Amino acid sequence: MPVSGLGPYDDANIFARILRGELPCRKVYEDDYALAFDDIAPQAPVHVLVIPKTPHVSFADFAATAPAETIAGFFAAVAKVAKQLGLEEPGYRILANMGHHAHQEVPHFHVHIFGGRKLGAMLA
Repeated sequence: MPVSGLGPYDDANIFARILRGELPCRKVYEDDYALAFDDIAPQAPVHVLVIPKTPHVSFADFAATAPAETIAGFFAAVAKVAKQLGLEEPGYRILANMGHHAHQEVPHFHVHIFGGRKLGAMLA
């Protein structure tokens, strides 16, 4: 069982299907480690999802079991996406929900990048 307690990786999850090309996405960036695309229900003017190309259900699973090169490549991709989108100077937020209490909706590790306006407080 993965480290997160979310169960085994499900190859039928929406992000796995996007990675296989079975479902479309509005691609923003892609390299050997990650795919970034626009969120279908944006919460900010810029709302991009960055997903690793490896089957990990959560951040805990990714951090515990992915090779160091994969982890470094993924987080370098997150930074490249933020720079490509012109978010470095005004600022941006990255968020990774982990598990049920954090409202992780898709059991494939992913990072949200939010920007394009001043962002409010993180927690309600």
